[in-house]
Amino acid sequence: MGEIVKQILITGCSSGIGACVARGLKERGWRVFATARHAADVARLRNEGFESLVLDLNDSTSIRTALHQVLTLSDGRLDALFNNGGFGQVGAVEDLTRDALRAQFETNLFGWVELTNQVIPVMRKQGHGRIVMNSSVLGYAAFVYRGAYNAVKFALEGLTDTLRQELHGSGIHVILVEPGPITSRFRENCVPHFEKHIDWQHSVHRPQYEGQMTRLNAKGAAVPFTLPPEAVLEKVIHALESPSPRPRYPVTVPARVFGWLKRVLPVQMMDWVLRQASGGGRR
Repeated sequence: MGEIVKQILITGCSSGIGACVARGLKERGWRVFATARHAADVARLRNEGFESLVLDLNDSTSIRTALHQVLTLSDGRLDALFNNGGFGQVGAVEDLTRDALRAQFETNLFGWVELTNQVIPVMRKQGHGRIVMNSSVLGYAAFVYRGAYNAVKFALEGLTDTLRQELHGSGIHVILVEPGPITSRFRENCVPHFEKHIDWQHSVHRPQYEGQMTRLNAKGAAVPFTLPPEAVLEKVIHALESPSPRPRYPVTVPARVFGWLKRVLPVQMMDWVLRQASGGGRR
């Protein structure tokens, strides 16, 4: 009897980390169900040889339908889930509308939890599984003008820590990956959400926003210590394949440094460090 091929569902595979992890795991022999929100991205992924499906994290019907299709194709077995799809809402807290916060949480948290909660019974029944959450350094180090994204990642970290404890002894491992700056289309994808939800031209923060927009629109620009998405892939592989995965995997120097500093510095000093790292909101 041949070795059983491990199967994983990944969200947000249109580009960046999701696409890189999908390709990397496929090369390692995983059966990858690569999902994306838009049909055009799904078609492209299929052309690359993936089993790809539409999964819109804002739509409960889409989540249920995609998972049902995956389980039909996989004979009801799913070894792992990598929650990754989402976007970043830029803007000062005082400029965030209820709609802006709702959109951030719908995609980056509520959709993740809904999908995860539908996968857990499958993993309980088979007696094993890995659930990997792609968090961020901004899940424990709050940068200015990233309030909505900070909030959703802080919430994700809290829910993931709780879920890890609740699933202790079930055979299901729950793991956080916490990237710092990674080369992707993340900054580019922030722009339409910023323009939709932030009335920046009439904001007291307009000077900072103008600097941010210049940076967000700069092709090829990167903040210090930026790594390619393969750095995340390396940690995801360990999280999925190690017999004893760690609960957290920081990725990049800033992610490791800020995690250490938050444990040792007084709050006021940590605030100063974070303000300096963000350029006072200009980055």
